[in-house]
Amino acid sequence: MNTRTDPQLLEPQNMTVNGTQNLSHLSNAHLDALEEETIFILREVAAAFERPALLFSGGKDSLVMLKCAEKAFGVGRIPYPLLMIDTGHNFPEVTDFRDFRAQELKAELIVRHVEDSMKRGTVRLAHPGESRNVHQSVTLLEAIEEFRFDALIGGARRDEEKARAKERIFSHRDSFGQWQPKAQRPELWTLFNTRLAPGEHFRVFPISNWTELDVWQYIDREQIALPSLYYTHQRPVVDRRGLLVPVTELTPAKDGEEVQLRDVRFRTVGDITCTCPVESTAATPADIVIETLAADVSERGATRMDDKTSDASMEKRKKDGYF
Repeated sequence: MNTRTDPQLLEPQNMTVNGTQNLSHLSNAHLDALEEETIFILREVAAAFERPALLFSGGKDSLVMLKCAEKAFGVGRIPYPLLMIDTGHNFPEVTDFRDFRAQELKAELIVRHVEDSMKRGTVRLAHPGESRNVHQSVTLLEAIEEFRFDALIGGARRDEEKARAKERIFSHRDSFGQWQPKAQRPELWTLFNTRLAPGEHFRVFPISNWTELDVWQYIDREQIALPSLYYTHQRPVVDRRGLLVPVTELTPAKDGEEVQLRDVRFRTVGDITCTCPVESTAATPADIVIETLAADVSERGATRMDDKTSDASMEKRKKDGYF
């Protein structure tokens, strides 16, 4: 990423609007730098690897990354397919939007299903109600073998969770698809070591240096369309150990729980069985920027049931091949 020497970055001006300090010129410069870095990394992947793919869930982070890919290459010219691992328990609003956006960009979309892994016997649930989220690793590794992908571009950010903060931008995976956090390659001056042995691959994270706030500011600036779940809507929920669990066929209320209809939105969207909304009346990206500034809990900490137990720790899951 180039270092900018714009005087506005070195000496912020005291601009005011109606008596309030206006820092929009600084915010835009910060977003410009993040966007520039992301575009550079997306182009670097296209140049360095033979069979890359971009992991695309239809969530806000992957939509931001896809917007940068659109700027990097143009509509109909993204040089790698979009890959989604579907648990079968995803929110339909998200999968429908995923399909719409891929079609809009004229991009190839590959979807592989955890249910197919279950039919093959490579995924076995402990009980029918078990979350399939953690089992996406198996289906992902099967997709890598099927298409011989040598790089997968993901939308993970370092501010999301402790294990993700340990990742390099170009994160090496061995021939078993495993991550070795103590044996990562150095990344100095945006020089990336992309050497691969047969059967190995990379996970690449172009928005590693973004925060949740950066993402929402960028969505606001670029007017990026998102699935409706990200904005306020009324939904039946139950309060379960401090989380607002959505009441659905997959996540019914338990005996003794009080079902309440609340104004909520989702900060992150994943498998229905492990993703919770937060109480909110934010109806626009600008509203969410304000809420994010006041948030004192990370989006995963506030919304993901499967991150609450040590047995399902993100670091262990990443070592086993998770995103």
